[in-house]
Order: sequence, then C-alpha cells, then structure tokens
Amino acid sequence: MPLLLDVIVTPAFDVWIYYVISGLLSLLVLLGIFLMSNVRKAVLGNRLSALAMLLAIIVTLIYNQILPYWFIYLAMAIGTVIGIIFAVKVKMIQMPELVALLNGLGGASSAFVGIFALIGIGTTKGAFSNLTSAIAIAIGFITLIGSLIAAGKLNRILPQKPIVYKYHKVYTLITLLLTFVFIVIAVFNDPIVNLPHYYLWLILALSITSLLFGFFFSIRVGGADMPITISLLNSFSGVAAAIAGLAISDALLVSIGGIVGASGLLLTQIMCKAMNRKLFDILLSKTTQTKQKVATPKIETPLPTEATTSTKTSLIDVIKQAKSVIIVPGYGMAVAQAQHLVKKLADFMRGNGATIKYAIHPVAGRMPGHMNVLLCEANVDYEDLYEMDDINDEFKSTDLTIVIGANDVMNPAARNAVGTPIYGMPILDVDDCKQVIIFNYDLKPGYAGVENPIYQRKENLYLELGNASDTIAKVLEKL
Repeated sequence: MPLLLDVIVTPAFDVWIYYVISGLLSLLVLLGIFLMSNVRKAVLGNRLSALAMLLAIIVTLIYNQILPYWFIYLAMAIGTVIGIIFAVKVKMIQMPELVALLNGLGGASSAFVGIFALIGIGTTKGAFSNLTSAIAIAIGFITLIGSLIAAGKLNRILPQKPIVYKYHKVYTLITLLLTFVFIVIAVFNDPIVNLPHYYLWLILALSITSLLFGFFFSIRVGGADMPITISLLNSFSGVAAAIAGLAISDALLVSIGGIVGASGLLLTQIMCKAMNRKLFDILLSKTTQTKQKVATPKIETPLPTEATTSTKTSLIDVIKQAKSVIIVPGYGMAVAQAQHLVKKLADFMRGNGATIKYAIHPVAGRMPGHMNVLLCEANVDYEDLYEMDDINDEFKSTDLTIVIGANDVMNPAARNAVGTPIYGMPILDVDDCKQVIIFNYDLKPGYAGVENPIYQRKENLYLELGNASDTIAKVLEKL
C-alpha cells in the first residue's frame, strides 16, 4: 500500500456536491450554536455541533477516497480514547485548562496542515497557497504556545501574575516582524537563497519566531484576564483552521474554521466590553499592572482576619429571614469547589420561602461561562442564573446578597478609583444591597490589586473568612 502522502487524490464525487454538503454541515454547526443560547436546548445544540464535526470527518474521508488507510482509523481511535478519558477524569474546576489545551491542539493541527501544504503535499503550490500555508503555520503555533501558557497559569504551573522581561516589548516586536518577514518570503515559489532543503529551513524559522511571539505576548497576561485570553485563543484556533483550509482548497475546513473564529472573536469583544477594556491593552498587560501611583480607596481601619459582623442581628437569623436573595459566585467558589454547598444553602433558603437568583459577571472565573458550568454541575436551575445587566438594578430591593469567592467583579472602587486596573469596569452592585454576607478566603485585593471598600461597610455586613467549602459547611450545620 502506498503512503498516503504519495497519493494523488481523486474526488469521489463532483465538487459542487461537496460544496452543498459542506454548506449543510456548516448550517448544522450554526444551528447548534443557536440552540446553545437557549437554556433548555443547550445540550441538544452541543450534540448537534459535535455530530456535524463527526459527519465532516466522514465526508472528508469519502470525498478524498482515503478510506482504505488503516492508520487514519487508528488515529481516530486514539483520539476518541483520549477524549473519553478527559471527559471522565477532568474535573469541572479543571475545565478552563482543558479548554485552553484543546484550543492549542486545534492551532497545532492547523499549523501542521500549513507545513504539509507549504512543502507541496495535499495542494498545488503557488503564491496564494504558499501565503495561506505560512499564515496558518504562524497563527497555529501562536495559538499553541499561547494556549499552553494559559493552561500553565490556570493550573498554577506558571505564575498567574503577568511576567514581563527586560526589553519585553522589543522582543515581542522583533519576533512579530521576523514572523511577518518569513511569511512574505514564503510567498515566492523559487528559493531566494541557494540552500539545501530550503523550505524545511524556512518552515523551521517561521515556526520558531511564531512560537517565540506567542510566548512573549501570552506570558504577560495576568490570571484575571484569562477568560478573555482563552476566548481570543479560541478565535485564533478557528482562524488558523480557516486559513489552512484556504491553503489546501478545502471549503468545509474554511467554513467551519470561519464559524469558530468569528464566534470566538465576537465572544472576546463582548467580554472586553463587559470589562470596559481594549483587547490591545489586555495583551500588553495594561489592565493588570500600573507603573505610577494611582488613586486607590483609602482603608481607614485594619481589615479583619477572621469571621466578623457589623450588625447585631446574627448571620443565621439574616439567612432565615431573607425573602429575596442574590448569590454572587466568583473564582474562589471554583477553587474551593463549593458549588454543591452553595446549592444546599440556596435550597435551604428557598425552603424558607425565599426567591433565589444568581448574579453572573461576564468575566467571573477563569474562562467564559466558568460560573455557569460549575453551578450547572451542582444542578442549579439555569433559569436562576442572571447576567449582570439583567440583575444589577435588583440589588437595591433585595434583602440579602451572598458573595462566594468574588472580589474584583463587585469592587466599588471600579467607579471612582481613577488609574487603577479596574477603573471603569462594570461591576455587580453588591454594595447597594440591604445586607451582605461574604464568604471569601481573605480580604486581600483581587488580581487587580485594588482594595475593596465594601469590606469597610459599617452596617449589615457579615464576613466569613476561610475556605468557602469549610465556612459554608459550618453555616449549614448551624442552620
């Protein structure tokens, strides 16, 4: 049997039929994405999109008549086993790392498609094919290294704070310019220098500069900005796939990659808007560190280091008497894996006749929808989850707000602390609520490094400090 790389592909059916099938599969993916916006149909939407991807693989194998090659099925089997292991073993708290890793693998796949295309495998070499192949290599490897760094930061293998080297911007600019130069060189069909294995050396140089640029741009992003970074890398993986599709003239790959790229970019823009941030500033870590002194909230008295209250009514009585409650989850809930205890607490209050709502900030956690995923795991009714814009006006009329491991997303300093990383960021108006209970590990500033003046509230503030799982469990015992 000849090697697959040596085979000249003869389509199994007319190309227009392939285009029609590609269009239908793309519509199926779009339908799946549309259904995901509906709480009750989200699972169906996810399954439809997965089915569309499976059908896309089958159609590609049939159209290119490469069904007889056993190692394709071996690769698919290995991938399936790995996917099943991930599905069973990976915990919900590890989902951001897994999403980042999958983004990186998608980028790597597109990069390897670009490498083969630039060598001349699977496509007819020409200026356009060379250009798109080189761009696919660059974006693919940038996505790979950026995603690996994001996963490392999320898993605390790497420091979560921004890492900035001396002459960092210079290194970033040089690697970006070199990547651009190598892409331009790749356009020419004939080698510009007499060098054995010219294209292999060009691919190696382009890969190295792309990886270095991806490293320098992603290593300086702080942990608090990871949701936006992961969303952007997701978009990159789709863009890389679409460009790789252009390189090998595959309409289906172009279409599906374009959908992923566009949806990821749209989500990135939405999240940037929610944080009142510019994407360029985030990538330059302007939102996570400042060089000059800025106007920060003045803390008049030392912050408490243990559970305390600023009112005579006991915390237990407040919980029992509240008839309207808003729960604000944050990254601390994810770290403590406290979502199931939060659900138990909510069920107790609901049993006492209280209405329960969950306020979800767009960038709470470490990936888009992080809080939604965790609460869903705890069987919280999705219809009880409210976006920031839909619930912010209700804090004033709510009896009780319970904060679980959140800080920056409810920091009032965002309104007036000019020059701080969170200034201008839309927040949840927790400070407008009549009574507030905070289950946080401590009262140190969040990733933005800005003191939270809500901790100095004089009345109706209850602080339960420590691991949220432990503190909530103790409250449940008393209840």
